[in-house]
Amino acid sequence: MKQTAIVFIAIVSLVGAAFATTTNFVATIDGAQANAGAGTGSAGTGSATMSYDDVTGTFSWNISWSGLTGNETVMHFHGPAAPGVNAGVQVNFGAISGITSPSIGSTTITAGQAADLLNELWYINIHTDVNTGGEIRGQVLVDGTVPVNDTTWTAIKSLFR
Repeated sequence: MKQTAIVFIAIVSLVGAAFATTTNFVATIDGAQANAGAGTGSAGTGSATMSYDDVTGTFSWNISWSGLTGNETVMHFHGPAAPGVNAGVQVNFGAISGITSPSIGSTTITAGQAADLLNELWYINIHTDVNTGGEIRGQVLVDGTVPVNDTTWTAIKSLFR
């Protein structure tokens, strides 16, 4: 009986881990999207890859850019907002991972922030001393969902063979 209980607890623990997912995101950043879609005329461009772990609440990013007309001052994830709509700061990533390209870092976000992120209601805004409201901007879009640990699910299935 003890062995059955131990196996059951192990399976329940593994099943929980099997359903954890990491959602990947991408963004194309440019001057045309800045200023609530009115644009800034900046030729600056950038790109970003991001991920969100739904078990730990960790949001991670790797953001690169170049060609700005001014010096970087602050950098944020904003939301909730559809493309062309302005919103408040959700994460000041420049304060976490620096204001030079590339900016690589992570932080823990709330469940409410995660819901907005997963609904593609966040955007990246890179501010400069020339364009204080944001020189380049990019909407954060879902790139796909991948199980965190496929080997866990394989291990569970093997217990029932």
